[in-house]
Amino acid sequence: MHGGMEMSTLTIRLPDDTAQRLKSLAQSRGLSMNKLVEQLSAHALSAWDTENHFRAMAATGDVQAALAVLDGLDAADIKSSVPAAQN
Repeated sequence: MHGGMEMSTLTIRLPDDTAQRLKSLAQSRGLSMNKLVEQLSAHALSAWDTENHFRAMAATGDVQAALAVLDGLDAADIKSSVPAAQN
């Protein structure tokens, strides 16, 4: 266990140049390869979770209400771009 979490061992195949670049990246950040892959994985999973969250929200959204909000924003933008003398 690592910090109270169970750990898995993965073997991955990467092109030699990719593996070398990852080693260089880890070294430049003062990290082990394991820690670098852990951080990169956390970043990728966070992005995936965010995408899934927004997809779920979009699936339950009200399209007409969203379009009305956008129309209101467009109208406000047009009004703010007209010179004061023409308002």
